[in-house]
Amino acid sequence: MKQIKVSVPATSANVGSGFDAVGLAVTLYNTATFEESDKLDISAADGTRIPRGESNLIYRSAKSLFDRVGKRMPPLRIVQTNPIPMARGLGSSSACIIAGLLGANRMLGDVLDTQELLTLATAIEGHPDNVAPALLGGLTTSVFEGGQVYSVKREVDPALCFAAVVPDYKLLTEAARAALPGQIPHRDAVYNLSRAALLPAAFCDGRHDLLPIATEDKLHQPYRIPLMPGSKEVFALAKECGALAVYVSGAGSTVMAVAERSGADAFYTRLEQGLEALEGLDGCEAFTLLRLDADNTGATVE
Repeated sequence: MKQIKVSVPATSANVGSGFDAVGLAVTLYNTATFEESDKLDISAADGTRIPRGESNLIYRSAKSLFDRVGKRMPPLRIVQTNPIPMARGLGSSSACIIAGLLGANRMLGDVLDTQELLTLATAIEGHPDNVAPALLGGLTTSVFEGGQVYSVKREVDPALCFAAVVPDYKLLTEAARAALPGQIPHRDAVYNLSRAALLPAAFCDGRHDLLPIATEDKLHQPYRIPLMPGSKEVFALAKECGALAVYVSGAGSTVMAVAERSGADAFYTRLEQGLEALEGLDGCEAFTLLRLDADNTGATVE
């Protein structure tokens, strides 16, 4: 088997009002190479600490596809690069899942189609809002129903740019989900539903005037922001710097800001300067600013 290389974009899920349903892909990529070996050999080319045995998520995902089609997976040499920050709300686990599935699928001659891959990825991850844009790119709206994923992809307007403000602390999905209430008021459900319906127009059809409205949320952000030191200050700063929309990326701890590309240089410069002034906040010593674009292609295999 010749070496197979998979590249998977980072993702930003929920997108404010689209809780557990909407996500988008951005231009930050994890990669993984696969080749047959005489024994299991997993390593990180960039020195990231990762599981090096059968608990590794890329390995487990690849094996799940072999199991799905009734084939025995041979020993593999897997080399990862992991620039997507872990446990920061940018889809690092989804990137691993998609990498493992695409690598295994190519080894077997692409036996599963895109829909089957998406359904299997969602079964591993638990919900489709990150795995769908990681696989497909763009802005995706997805539902997992009866073991089947129903997903629609739209290309994000290239006139938009993104700023991921990544703090120096992790927020595990389990902790972020545990903070959510068991029940919500009916009016909050309607609030989110109406705004989520605007997301495709806001991000894909040039209706930038809708961005600040479409990304407002009452289902998860009010409960998660208290777990994210400095996030309120970052929200306020991003808006002062010209962001059209600001939201908690995934389960956090990253805050994502959206702006128009025409003013990107000034936006990024002001944001970077403002973040320097915020460093040393109680609970967060530093922030990293990632300058990103939307990725409308999704994962690739070579």
